[in-house]
Amino acid sequence: MKLNLPKAFDVIRELDMATSWPGHVTPLPASDIDNSGFWPDGFHAAGIPAAIKDDKKDIMLLLCDQPAAAAAIFTTNLCCAAPVTLSKSHLLQSCGVMRAVICNSGNANAATGPQGEADSASMAAEIARLFGFDPKEVIVASTGVIGQPLPVQKMLAAMQQLPQALDANSCFDAAEAIMTTDTFPKLLAIDVRLSSGTARICGIAKGSGMICPDMATMLAFLATDASVSPAQLRHLLVKANEDSFNAITVDGDTSTNDMVSILAGGTGPFVEEGSEDEALFAEALEALMTFLAKLIVMDGEGATKLVGIRVNGARSTAEARLAAKTIANSPLVKTALHGEDANWGRIIAAAGRSGAVFNQEEIEIRFDDLPILEKGFNAVFSEEKAALILKKPAYTITVTLGTGTGTALVWTCDLSKEYIEINGSYRS
Repeated sequence: MKLNLPKAFDVIRELDMATSWPGHVTPLPASDIDNSGFWPDGFHAAGIPAAIKDDKKDIMLLLCDQPAAAAAIFTTNLCCAAPVTLSKSHLLQSCGVMRAVICNSGNANAATGPQGEADSASMAAEIARLFGFDPKEVIVASTGVIGQPLPVQKMLAAMQQLPQALDANSCFDAAEAIMTTDTFPKLLAIDVRLSSGTARICGIAKGSGMICPDMATMLAFLATDASVSPAQLRHLLVKANEDSFNAITVDGDTSTNDMVSILAGGTGPFVEEGSEDEALFAEALEALMTFLAKLIVMDGEGATKLVGIRVNGARSTAEARLAAKTIANSPLVKTALHGEDANWGRIIAAAGRSGAVFNQEEIEIRFDDLPILEKGFNAVFSEEKAALILKKPAYTITVTLGTGTGTALVWTCDLSKEYIEINGSYRS
Protein backbone atom coordinates (compact mmCIF):
# COMPACT_ATOMS: atom_id res chain seq x y z
CA MET A 1 0.00 0.00 0.00
CA LYS A 2 1.41 3.38 -0.97
CA LEU A 3 1.47 5.92 1.86
CA ASN A 4 -1.27 8.40 1.01
CA LEU A 5 0.21 11.56 2.50
CA PRO A 6 -1.87 14.09 0.51
CA LYS A 7 -5.07 12.45 1.72
CA ALA A 8 -3.72 12.31 5.28
CA PHE A 9 -2.96 16.04 5.24
CA ASP A 10 -6.38 16.86 3.79
CA VAL A 11 -8.31 14.72 6.26
CA ILE A 12 -6.35 15.91 9.31
CA ARG A 13 -6.69 19.54 8.23
CA GLU A 14 -10.42 19.16 7.54
CA LEU A 15 -11.11 17.54 10.89
CA ASP A 16 -8.88 20.01 12.75
CA MET A 17 -10.85 22.93 11.32
CA ALA A 18 -14.09 21.31 12.53
CA THR A 19 -12.74 20.49 16.01
CA SER A 20 -13.35 22.76 18.99
CA TRP A 21 -10.02 22.45 20.79
CA PRO A 22 -9.81 23.48 24.46
CA GLY A 23 -8.29 26.94 24.93
CA HIS A 24 -5.08 25.59 26.50
CA VAL A 25 -4.44 23.18 23.63
CA THR A 26 -2.62 23.96 20.39
CA PRO A 27 -2.61 21.23 17.72
CA LEU A 28 0.39 20.93 15.44
CA PRO A 29 -0.97 22.08 12.06
CA ALA A 30 -1.22 19.40 9.41
CA SER A 31 1.04 21.43 7.15
CA ASP A 32 3.76 21.41 9.84
CA ILE A 33 3.74 17.66 10.54
CA ASP A 34 6.99 16.35 9.12
CA ASN A 35 9.73 13.91 10.05
CA SER A 36 11.04 16.02 12.93
CA GLY A 37 9.56 17.83 15.88
CA PHE A 38 6.55 15.55 16.21
CA TRP A 39 7.54 13.30 19.11
CA PRO A 40 8.00 14.64 22.64
CA ASP A 41 11.50 15.22 23.98
CA GLY A 42 13.25 11.91 24.64
CA PHE A 43 11.17 9.82 22.21
CA HIS A 44 12.18 8.33 18.86
CA ALA A 45 10.25 6.25 16.34
CA ALA A 46 10.82 4.27 13.18
CA GLY A 47 8.94 2.24 10.61
CA ILE A 48 10.69 -0.39 8.49
CA PRO A 49 9.73 -3.07 5.94
CA ALA A 50 9.92 -6.79 6.76
CA ALA A 51 7.75 -8.15 3.92
CA ILE A 52 5.34 -9.76 6.39
CA LYS A 53 2.44 -9.56 3.94
CA ASP A 54 2.89 -6.74 1.43
CA ASP A 55 5.78 -4.70 0.12
CA LYS A 56 5.41 -1.91 2.68
CA LYS A 57 6.68 -0.75 6.03
CA ASP A 58 5.24 -3.18 8.57
CA ILE A 59 7.30 -2.95 11.78
CA MET A 60 7.02 0.09 14.05
CA LEU A 61 9.18 0.98 17.04
CA LEU A 62 8.51 3.74 19.57
CA LEU A 63 11.45 4.16 21.95
CA CYS A 64 12.03 6.35 25.01
CA ASP A 65 15.56 7.33 26.03
CA GLN A 66 14.81 6.56 29.66
CA PRO A 67 12.33 4.48 31.67
CA ALA A 68 8.86 5.94 31.11
CA ALA A 69 5.62 5.69 33.05
CA ALA A 70 3.29 3.54 30.99
CA ALA A 71 -0.35 2.52 30.80
CA ALA A 72 -2.38 0.54 28.33
CA ILE A 73 -5.91 -0.70 27.73
CA PHE A 74 -6.61 -3.90 25.83
CA THR A 75 -9.36 -5.68 23.95
CA THR A 76 -12.15 -7.33 25.93
CA ASN A 77 -12.38 -10.07 23.29
CA LEU A 78 -11.80 -13.44 25.01
CA CYS A 79 -9.93 -14.61 21.89
CA CYS A 80 -7.15 -12.14 22.53
CA ALA A 81 -3.87 -12.31 20.64
CA ALA A 82 -0.50 -13.40 22.01
CA PRO A 83 0.93 -9.83 22.10
CA VAL A 84 -2.02 -8.68 24.20
CA THR A 85 -1.37 -11.37 26.80
CA LEU A 86 2.36 -10.65 26.82
CA SER A 87 1.97 -6.88 27.10
CA LYS A 88 -0.43 -7.20 30.03
CA SER A 89 2.14 -9.38 31.77
CA HIS A 90 5.00 -6.98 31.04
CA LEU A 91 3.09 -4.01 32.45
CA LEU A 92 2.44 -5.92 35.67
CA GLN A 93 6.02 -7.18 35.97
CA SER A 94 7.53 -3.76 35.36
CA CYS A 95 5.05 -1.93 37.64
CA GLY A 96 4.06 0.29 34.73
CA VAL A 97 7.56 1.43 33.72
CA MET A 98 8.44 0.76 30.06
CA ARG A 99 11.00 1.73 27.45
CA ALA A 100 9.50 0.78 24.08
CA VAL A 101 6.54 -0.29 21.96
CA ILE A 102 7.12 -2.69 19.07
CA CYS A 103 4.29 -3.40 16.62
CA ASN A 104 3.94 -5.32 13.38
CA SER A 105 1.18 -5.17 10.78
CA GLY A 106 0.15 -7.82 8.26
CA ASN A 107 -0.22 -10.62 10.83
CA ALA A 108 -2.26 -10.50 14.05
CA ASN A 109 -0.41 -13.34 15.79
CA ALA A 110 -3.83 -14.32 17.16
CA ALA A 111 -5.11 -17.89 17.58
CA THR A 112 -1.54 -19.10 17.12
CA GLY A 113 -1.09 -21.01 20.41
CA PRO A 114 2.19 -21.47 22.30
CA GLN A 115 4.25 -20.67 19.20
CA GLY A 116 2.54 -17.29 18.91
CA GLU A 117 3.34 -16.56 22.54
CA ALA A 118 6.98 -17.48 21.97
CA ASP A 119 7.13 -15.30 18.84
CA SER A 120 5.80 -12.24 20.69
CA ALA A 121 8.35 -12.83 23.44
CA SER A 122 11.06 -13.03 20.76
CA MET A 123 10.05 -9.60 19.44
CA ALA A 124 10.39 -8.08 22.92
CA ALA A 125 13.67 -9.86 23.58
CA GLU A 126 15.21 -8.62 20.34
CA ILE A 127 14.29 -4.99 21.05
CA ALA A 128 15.72 -5.34 24.55
CA ARG A 129 18.94 -6.82 23.14
CA LEU A 130 19.30 -4.14 20.46
CA PHE A 131 18.85 -1.22 22.85
CA GLY A 132 20.07 -2.60 26.17
CA PHE A 133 17.19 -3.01 28.60
CA ASP A 134 14.94 -5.71 30.04
CA PRO A 135 12.42 -7.46 27.72
CA LYS A 136 9.65 -6.85 30.25
CA GLU A 137 10.05 -3.12 29.50
CA VAL A 138 8.63 -3.65 26.00
CA ILE A 139 4.98 -3.46 24.93
CA VAL A 140 4.29 -5.75 21.97
CA ALA A 141 1.44 -5.31 19.50
CA SER A 142 0.39 -6.96 16.25
CA THR A 143 -2.37 -6.41 13.70
CA GLY A 144 -3.48 -8.17 10.54
CA VAL A 145 -4.73 -11.60 9.55
CA ILE A 146 -5.83 -13.93 12.38
CA GLY A 147 -4.73 -17.56 12.66
CA GLN A 148 -1.51 -17.48 10.65
CA PRO A 149 1.96 -18.13 12.09
CA LEU A 150 4.08 -15.02 12.53
CA PRO A 151 7.12 -15.02 10.18
CA VAL A 152 9.24 -14.24 13.20
CA GLN A 153 12.68 -15.09 11.75
CA LYS A 154 12.09 -12.74 8.83
CA MET A 155 10.95 -10.07 11.28
CA LEU A 156 13.90 -10.49 13.65
CA ALA A 157 16.27 -10.12 10.71
CA ALA A 158 14.51 -6.94 9.57
CA MET A 159 14.59 -5.49 13.08
CA GLN A 160 18.36 -5.11 12.79
CA GLN A 161 17.57 -2.00 10.73
CA LEU A 162 15.84 -0.27 13.64
CA PRO A 163 18.81 1.45 15.37
CA GLN A 164 19.71 3.21 12.10
CA ALA A 165 16.08 3.85 11.14
CA LEU A 166 15.53 5.73 14.42
CA ASP A 167 17.84 8.46 13.12
CA ALA A 168 15.05 9.60 10.79
CA ASN A 169 12.62 9.70 13.76
CA SER A 170 9.75 9.70 11.28
CA CYS A 171 6.19 9.98 12.49
CA PHE A 172 4.97 9.05 9.01
CA ASP A 173 7.13 5.94 8.78
CA ALA A 174 5.83 4.83 12.18
CA ALA A 175 2.20 5.58 11.29
CA GLU A 176 2.50 3.77 7.95
CA ALA A 177 4.03 0.67 9.53
CA ILE A 178 0.94 -0.06 11.65
CA MET A 179 -1.59 0.34 8.80
CA THR A 180 -3.57 -2.59 7.39
CA THR A 181 -6.61 -1.66 5.28
CA ASP A 182 -6.22 2.00 6.28
CA THR A 183 -6.06 4.37 3.32
CA PHE A 184 -4.14 7.11 5.14
CA PRO A 185 -1.93 7.40 8.26
CA LYS A 186 -3.55 8.74 11.42
CA LEU A 187 -1.46 10.95 13.65
CA LEU A 188 -1.48 14.24 15.53
CA ALA A 189 0.55 16.15 18.11
CA ILE A 190 -0.74 18.80 20.49
CA ASP A 191 0.89 21.19 22.94
CA VAL A 192 -0.79 21.63 26.32
CA ARG A 193 -0.20 24.76 28.38
CA LEU A 194 0.12 23.94 32.09
CA SER A 195 1.13 26.10 35.07
CA SER A 196 4.71 24.84 35.03
CA GLY A 197 5.23 24.81 31.28
CA THR A 198 4.05 23.24 28.03
CA ALA A 199 3.65 19.49 27.61
CA ARG A 200 3.55 17.69 24.28
CA ILE A 201 1.11 14.81 23.73
CA CYS A 202 1.13 13.00 20.42
CA GLY A 203 -0.10 9.76 18.96
CA ILE A 204 -0.44 7.51 15.96
CA ALA A 205 -3.36 5.17 15.39
CA LYS A 206 -4.59 2.56 12.94
CA GLY A 207 -8.02 1.20 12.26
CA SER A 208 -10.44 0.91 9.39
CA GLY A 209 -12.34 -2.34 9.91
CA MET A 210 -13.16 -4.68 12.81
CA ILE A 211 -13.89 -1.52 14.78
CA CYS A 212 -16.37 -1.54 17.66
CA PRO A 213 -16.34 0.02 21.12
CA ASP A 214 -15.66 -1.84 24.37
CA MET A 215 -11.97 -1.31 24.60
CA ALA A 216 -10.46 -0.67 22.59
CA THR A 217 -11.33 -0.49 18.96
CA MET A 218 -7.99 -0.55 17.19
CA LEU A 219 -4.35 0.25 17.89
CA ALA A 220 -3.13 3.60 19.17
CA PHE A 221 0.28 4.49 20.55
CA LEU A 222 0.57 7.75 22.47
CA ALA A 223 3.54 9.56 24.02
CA THR A 224 4.02 12.60 26.24
CA ASP A 225 6.91 14.32 27.95
CA ALA A 226 4.75 15.14 30.98
CA SER A 227 5.84 13.79 34.36
CA VAL A 228 3.10 11.55 35.77
CA SER A 229 3.07 8.31 37.76
CA PRO A 230 2.06 5.00 36.15
CA ALA A 231 -1.06 4.72 38.32
CA GLN A 232 -2.05 8.31 37.55
CA LEU A 233 -1.42 7.75 33.85
CA ARG A 234 -3.63 4.65 33.77
CA HIS A 235 -6.47 6.54 35.48
CA LEU A 236 -6.20 9.35 32.94
CA LEU A 237 -6.06 6.94 29.99
CA VAL A 238 -9.08 4.90 31.09
CA LYS A 239 -11.15 8.04 31.65
CA ALA A 240 -10.16 9.64 28.32
CA ASN A 241 -10.82 6.41 26.47
CA GLU A 242 -14.48 6.16 27.47
CA ASP A 243 -15.67 9.02 25.28
CA SER A 244 -13.05 8.68 22.53
CA PHE A 245 -11.93 5.26 21.28
CA ASN A 246 -14.76 3.58 23.17
CA ALA A 247 -17.27 5.82 21.42
CA ILE A 248 -16.69 4.84 17.80
CA THR A 249 -17.81 2.00 15.57
CA VAL A 250 -17.35 0.98 11.96
CA ASP A 251 -18.82 -2.51 11.77
CA GLY A 252 -19.68 -3.77 15.27
CA ASP A 253 -16.71 -6.17 15.52
CA THR A 254 -14.26 -6.00 18.43
CA SER A 255 -10.79 -7.14 17.40
CA THR A 256 -8.59 -9.77 19.02
CA ASN A 257 -5.67 -7.31 19.14
CA ASP A 258 -7.07 -3.95 20.26
CA MET A 259 -4.72 -1.82 22.32
CA VAL A 260 -4.19 1.79 23.35
CA SER A 261 -0.92 2.56 25.13
CA ILE A 262 0.73 5.72 26.41
CA LEU A 263 4.29 6.37 27.58
CA ALA A 264 5.19 9.42 29.68
CA GLY A 265 8.89 10.26 29.49
CA GLY A 266 8.94 12.71 32.41
CA THR A 267 11.21 15.38 30.88
CA GLY A 268 8.37 17.91 30.71
CA PRO A 269 6.08 19.58 33.27
CA PHE A 270 5.14 17.75 36.45
CA VAL A 271 1.41 17.01 36.65
CA GLU A 272 0.38 16.83 40.28
CA GLU A 273 -2.37 14.36 41.06
CA GLY A 274 -5.67 16.08 41.79
CA SER A 275 -4.41 19.46 40.60
CA GLU A 276 -5.82 21.89 38.05
CA ASP A 277 -2.92 20.90 35.79
CA GLU A 278 -4.11 17.29 35.91
CA ALA A 279 -7.61 18.38 34.86
CA LEU A 280 -6.15 20.38 31.97
CA PHE A 281 -3.93 17.48 30.92
CA ALA A 282 -6.87 15.06 31.11
CA GLU A 283 -9.01 17.31 28.91
CA ALA A 284 -6.22 17.61 26.35
CA LEU A 285 -5.57 13.85 26.32
CA GLU A 286 -9.24 13.11 25.69
CA ALA A 287 -9.35 15.73 22.92
CA LEU A 288 -6.35 14.16 21.17
CA MET A 289 -7.74 10.64 21.51
CA THR A 290 -11.15 11.77 20.22
CA PHE A 291 -9.47 13.35 17.20
CA LEU A 292 -7.62 10.13 16.37
CA ALA A 293 -10.80 8.12 16.96
CA LYS A 294 -12.71 10.23 14.45
CA LEU A 295 -9.93 9.76 11.89
CA ILE A 296 -10.49 6.01 12.22
CA VAL A 297 -14.22 6.32 11.54
CA MET A 298 -13.58 8.67 8.62
CA ASP A 299 -11.33 5.95 7.16
CA GLY A 300 -13.79 3.13 7.89
CA GLU A 301 -13.66 0.43 5.24
CA GLY A 302 -15.78 1.68 2.36
CA ALA A 303 -17.08 4.61 4.43
CA THR A 304 -18.17 7.87 2.84
CA LYS A 305 -19.69 9.63 5.86
CA LEU A 306 -18.79 10.45 9.48
CA VAL A 307 -22.01 10.52 11.52
CA GLY A 308 -22.41 11.41 15.17
CA ILE A 309 -25.23 9.58 16.98
CA ARG A 310 -26.16 11.68 19.99
CA VAL A 311 -28.75 10.39 22.47
CA ASN A 312 -30.22 12.87 24.95
CA GLY A 313 -32.88 12.51 27.61
CA ALA A 314 -32.09 8.96 28.70
CA ARG A 315 -32.62 7.72 32.26
CA SER A 316 -28.83 7.54 32.72
CA THR A 317 -25.58 7.96 30.83
CA ALA A 318 -25.31 4.17 30.63
CA GLU A 319 -28.73 3.88 28.93
CA ALA A 320 -27.88 6.75 26.59
CA ARG A 321 -24.75 4.86 25.54
CA LEU A 322 -26.77 1.67 25.04
CA ALA A 323 -29.14 3.43 22.69
CA ALA A 324 -26.45 5.38 20.84
CA LYS A 325 -24.26 2.32 20.28
CA THR A 326 -27.18 0.20 19.11
CA ILE A 327 -28.24 2.81 16.58
CA ALA A 328 -24.64 3.37 15.46
CA ASN A 329 -24.08 -0.38 14.93
CA SER A 330 -27.36 -1.12 13.14
CA PRO A 331 -26.68 -2.36 9.58
CA LEU A 332 -30.09 -1.04 8.54
CA VAL A 333 -29.31 2.43 9.89
CA LYS A 334 -25.84 2.40 8.36
CA THR A 335 -27.10 1.36 4.91
CA ALA A 336 -29.74 4.10 5.09
CA LEU A 337 -26.95 6.58 5.84
CA HIS A 338 -25.10 5.37 2.76
CA GLY A 339 -28.23 5.60 0.62
CA GLU A 340 -28.96 9.08 2.02
CA ASP A 341 -32.43 7.89 3.02
CA ALA A 342 -34.15 9.74 5.89
CA ASN A 343 -35.55 6.45 7.21
CA TRP A 344 -36.22 7.47 10.82
CA GLY A 345 -38.11 4.21 11.43
CA ARG A 346 -34.83 2.29 11.45
CA ILE A 347 -33.49 4.66 14.12
CA ILE A 348 -36.39 4.20 16.52
CA ALA A 349 -36.40 0.45 15.89
CA ALA A 350 -32.72 0.26 16.91
CA ALA A 351 -33.33 2.44 19.97
CA GLY A 352 -36.26 0.26 20.96
CA ARG A 353 -34.16 -2.94 21.07
CA SER A 354 -31.18 -1.31 22.76
CA GLY A 355 -32.22 -1.93 26.36
CA ALA A 356 -32.70 1.76 27.12
CA VAL A 357 -36.08 2.44 28.73
CA PHE A 358 -38.32 5.12 27.20
CA ASN A 359 -41.86 5.83 26.01
CA GLN A 360 -41.83 5.46 22.23
CA GLU A 361 -44.31 8.30 21.79
CA GLU A 362 -41.88 10.69 23.51
CA ILE A 363 -38.98 10.08 21.14
CA GLU A 364 -37.68 12.94 18.98
CA ILE A 365 -35.12 12.89 16.15
CA ARG A 366 -33.11 15.64 14.47
CA PHE A 367 -30.65 15.58 11.60
CA ASP A 368 -28.29 18.39 12.58
CA ASP A 369 -30.82 21.15 13.44
CA LEU A 370 -33.63 19.81 11.24
CA PRO A 371 -36.56 18.20 13.14
CA ILE A 372 -37.35 14.81 11.59
CA LEU A 373 -39.58 13.20 14.23
CA GLU A 374 -41.39 14.98 17.03
CA LYS A 375 -43.37 13.63 19.97
CA GLY A 376 -46.39 11.54 19.13
CA PHE A 377 -44.78 10.13 15.95
CA ASN A 378 -45.15 13.49 14.21
CA ALA A 379 -42.86 13.09 11.19
CA VAL A 380 -43.77 16.11 9.09
CA PHE A 381 -40.49 17.28 7.60
CA SER A 382 -38.99 18.36 4.29
CA GLU A 383 -37.48 15.40 2.46
CA GLU A 384 -35.50 17.88 0.36
CA LYS A 385 -33.92 19.54 3.42
CA ALA A 386 -33.20 16.15 4.97
CA ALA A 387 -31.52 15.00 1.75
CA LEU A 388 -29.21 18.04 1.79
CA ILE A 389 -27.99 17.05 5.26
CA LEU A 390 -27.64 13.37 4.41
CA LYS A 391 -25.46 14.24 1.40
CA LYS A 392 -22.92 15.96 3.67
CA PRO A 393 -19.70 14.07 4.52
CA ALA A 394 -20.28 14.72 8.24
CA TYR A 395 -23.36 15.45 10.33
CA THR A 396 -25.07 14.53 13.60
CA ILE A 397 -28.28 12.63 14.30
CA THR A 398 -29.78 13.54 17.68
CA VAL A 399 -32.28 11.23 19.34
CA THR A 400 -34.10 12.49 22.44
CA LEU A 401 -35.74 9.83 24.61
CA GLY A 402 -37.52 12.11 27.09
CA THR A 403 -37.01 10.03 30.24
CA GLY A 404 -34.14 11.77 32.04
CA THR A 405 -30.89 13.70 31.68
CA GLY A 406 -28.53 10.97 30.44
CA THR A 407 -26.59 11.79 27.27
CA ALA A 408 -24.00 10.08 25.07
CA LEU A 409 -22.31 10.59 21.71
CA VAL A 410 -21.05 7.77 19.46
CA TRP A 411 -19.36 8.24 16.08
CA THR A 412 -20.20 5.87 13.23
CA CYS A 413 -20.04 5.67 9.45
CA ASP A 414 -22.16 4.38 6.61
CA LEU A 415 -22.04 0.80 5.30
CA SER A 416 -21.29 0.44 1.60
CA LYS A 417 -20.71 -2.24 -1.02
CA GLU A 418 -16.99 -1.53 -0.80
CA TYR A 419 -16.94 -2.79 2.80
CA ILE A 420 -18.10 -6.21 1.57
CA GLU A 421 -15.56 -6.20 -1.24
CA ILE A 422 -12.68 -5.37 1.12
CA ASN A 423 -13.60 -7.99 3.69
CA GLY A 424 -14.57 -10.66 1.19
CA SER A 425 -10.94 -10.91 0.08
CA TYR A 426 -9.03 -9.76 3.17
CA ARG A 427 -6.62 -12.73 3.25
CA SER A 428 -5.74 -12.62 -0.44
